[in-house]
Amino acid sequence: MSARRGVRPLLTLVGLAITAVCMYIAVRGVDIDEAAAALRDSNLVWLIPALPVFAAAVVLRGVRWWALYDREQRPPLRAVMYALLVGYFFNNILPARAGEAARVIALYSRARTSRAEIIATVVVERVFDMLALLLILLCAYPWLPEISWLRNAAILGAIVTIVLAALIVLVVRYDARAVHWLLHPLRRIRRPGFAARVEFAAINATRGLVALRSPVIAVRGFALTVASWVVLAISFWILMDAFALDLPFAAAILATVAINLSLVLPSSPAALGVFEAATIIALTAFDVPHAAALSYAIVLHVLNLVPFLLIGAVLLGPAALRRNR
Repeated sequence: MSARRGVRPLLTLVGLAITAVCMYIAVRGVDIDEAAAALRDSNLVWLIPALPVFAAAVVLRGVRWWALYDREQRPPLRAVMYALLVGYFFNNILPARAGEAARVIALYSRARTSRAEIIATVVVERVFDMLALLLILLCAYPWLPEISWLRNAAILGAIVTIVLAALIVLVVRYDARAVHWLLHPLRRIRRPGFAARVEFAAINATRGLVALRSPVIAVRGFALTVASWVVLAISFWILMDAFALDLPFAAAILATVAINLSLVLPSSPAALGVFEAATIIALTAFDVPHAAALSYAIVLHVLNLVPFLLIGAVLLGPAALRRNR
């Protein structure tokens, strides 16, 4: 417990440091008057078509998570969507991606799905996300301008993905009997039921990796992952018309990849600063003026933030009121 208490403040401090650096990158050299003028001259009516497309991407991500479970163990889709939205809400109000833990708790409370199994599916999600982003980036590469940092970013993403995939493959190789054998030394711990509980959690976690055992589930889950990112990029592209940026779809793809790869880093709530810096870096590759890129990044962040805050307040408000009665 004490180790956990020490890790959380450290992650928070690291996140604040990363946020400060990214905020500096985002506003460095920007003429505030020009950014304000770009914001003032924008046509925010384009938020109206961008919002339902953005919502469609979120729904696809919920269906993706639901589809990663074995048919016999699959929780209700409604419970999965609830947990996903709760997770997004807490990711936007707490540091260090704490919403991932919140959605595990939310799904367990709604569907009584094993926590270990939920965590395993979340890990698979992250691996699929990284692989899908790298694949999309590779497909878009012929239409992207020459970018000095792109190769390094792709290498870093590939390393993270390979490490995650290797860890999961090692776990998938062991069935329940192997888990029992591996955890047998824990039985020496003189604490009633401790070894049995750990073994039960480990077995449930391996069940959550069914997507890596079943080609059908794996292909379906990965296809939904790619689709969710592409649809999200379409919403980003639509919003570019609000600032008359006149950019190709490849710019929206690059922004989507840059933003979501940057979210791997710990940061402050809502990835403040990190989101803006990633967006600006992506758009300046297409020669978008820094002030216009910052204005677009702010509005895009609002699109990615406010809906989750409102929905989260609606979903959690009644529960909070019942607890306080």
